[in-house]
Amino acid sequence: MKPAASFASQLLRKRLIKNRWMYYMLAPGILYFFIFKYVPMWGVLIAFQDYSPFTGFWGSPWIGFEHFRTFFGEPQFWQLFGNTLILALYNIFFFFPLPIVIALMLNEIRKEVYKRTIQSLIYIPHFISWVVVVGLAYILFTTEGGIFNELVASFGGEKINFLLNREWFRTMIVGEMIWKETGWGTILFLAALAGVDPQLYEAARIDGAGRWGQLLHVTLPAIRSTIVVLLILRLGSFLDLGFEQIFLMLNPMNREVGEVFETYVYEHGIQQGDFSYSTAVNLFKSAIGIALVVGANYFAKKIGEEGIY
Repeated sequence: MKPAASFASQLLRKRLIKNRWMYYMLAPGILYFFIFKYVPMWGVLIAFQDYSPFTGFWGSPWIGFEHFRTFFGEPQFWQLFGNTLILALYNIFFFFPLPIVIALMLNEIRKEVYKRTIQSLIYIPHFISWVVVVGLAYILFTTEGGIFNELVASFGGEKINFLLNREWFRTMIVGEMIWKETGWGTILFLAALAGVDPQLYEAARIDGAGRWGQLLHVTLPAIRSTIVVLLILRLGSFLDLGFEQIFLMLNPMNREVGEVFETYVYEHGIQQGDFSYSTAVNLFKSAIGIALVVGANYFAKKIGEEGIY
């Protein structure tokens, strides 16, 4: 056994030396994920403790699932869960397909100058902070001088209070998300489309397929695996709606439909200093995300896709 083990170790050493520059390039990324992603996972322990910053991890008493029982017993739990679930479903059904559609439309543009110009224009909103995006929404939709409402009034219509009306809150949230992130979301799909073999289109044209036929029978099947993988990854953060946007859009009039897990965690974890309880809430969200990823990956393999593992 020793000669075989020695041979394996020598072979491994040679490979490491041969590819050392690749490992050097990987080192910063590995360190980043280790320091900022894996090491902080130790903090999950405080979800099962009555944590105090003065006593630390080892000095805080262990209380098990008490915080989870408290959270599930809160009268506000089902409202929070319902609001978060509805907005998450809106994002999946309305936001997720749009980058695919935009990427397919951009792929049909033959003039490279027009294509690059449109790409640049739709990428720009991604780099605008949520504070600015919400500020723009206030300027456009407020009843006191808002551009949209002034336009409606000029045509004899009645002004709509978008910002205080609870019925418009979710539409506003999803609309802002679509405007800001749709262009950026097209990048991976455009990369997948660039890898489609042109000979497949030629064969489809020879068989009499038009533009729609090529789209349905060549383009979509070619990027189907990319769509499935990104959908599975998106389900991992299914209940993560983003704190800044929703927090900035909340007000006393729409809080009933706008309060979600992120704002609830901020209220208890930051404002009230209940770190253990807020960690338990976030851990509950993460558990749902893991379950969705495992389930979606299992279903993807059942239908013939590779999945993510």
